[in-house]
Amino acid sequence: MKDYYEILGVSKDASQEEIKRAYRRLALKWHPDKNKSPEAEERFKEINKAYEVLSNPEKRKVYDLYGPAAFEGKGATPGGGGARTYTYKKGPFTYTYTTFGDIPFDFDFEGFSDPFEIFESFFGFRSPFSRRRKPRDVYKIKLSFEEAVKGVEKEIVVKGKTKKIKIPAGVDNGQRIRFSDFDVVVEVEPHPYFKRQGQDVYVEHEIDFPTAVLGGVIEVETLEGPLKVKVKPGTKDGTVVRLKGKGIPYPHSSARGDFYIIFRIKVPEKVSSRAKELLEKLKGEV
Repeated sequence: MKDYYEILGVSKDASQEEIKRAYRRLALKWHPDKNKSPEAEERFKEINKAYEVLSNPEKRKVYDLYGPAAFEGKGATPGGGGARTYTYKKGPFTYTYTTFGDIPFDFDFEGFSDPFEIFESFFGFRSPFSRRRKPRDVYKIKLSFEEAVKGVEKEIVVKGKTKKIKIPAGVDNGQRIRFSDFDVVVEVEPHPYFKRQGQDVYVEHEIDFPTAVLGGVIEVETLEGPLKVKVKPGTKDGTVVRLKGKGIPYPHSSARGDFYIIFRIKVPEKVSSRAKELLEKLKGEV
């Protein structure tokens, strides 16, 4: 049986915030909707099970005492107490866990009965892999690129009644957001020059030939407005500059993606005779 701390990549004295950050990173990495590797779904369920236990202070206490056997239904009974094994089924998923006579806790797994529901609860939008017993009303809403990035309050009509809903910052095109008794699927309009990949943003920015050769400081439009960026001497076409943490926020999180600037060298179609003369001299120098 794998150690839950090792699964999340945290130490045994990790704080709840450290556990949350580790879960956020791994859940996004291994979510089967984005990770198409054969082992993705199994890893995703494993990560969620570890988080389900370690994020709950009472369950974590028991885990620290008895290890994964207390939740896997395997291994010898600690402390000589009588073991009780429970099996809980939800759709295609089955959870088996064991409580012992000397453990004063009985756990209800209903709160996170499906690993994809943990993802939904944590990130604030519905996983496309989530299993539901009852169909829910689904509404579509259009957002501008800026509204999706920053979050917005919108009005929609639900069963003839106008309701105000809050869209969290960082939602992406096609994501499904769960509200109390209905779901909303967002359609995000593309930006004229920002290109989005998940929570990362890419933008191409032209620089003139002298700046590419000699270096300098330019102004680039970012999600937070104009930003001065240094261009190194000898910059080549296609050079990428990464601005860490300047991308799109993750829903219900302080974490953000990155912002990437791709330099494109602008070559003039026509040059003056003087410029040609200087370029010829430059050719002889390099």
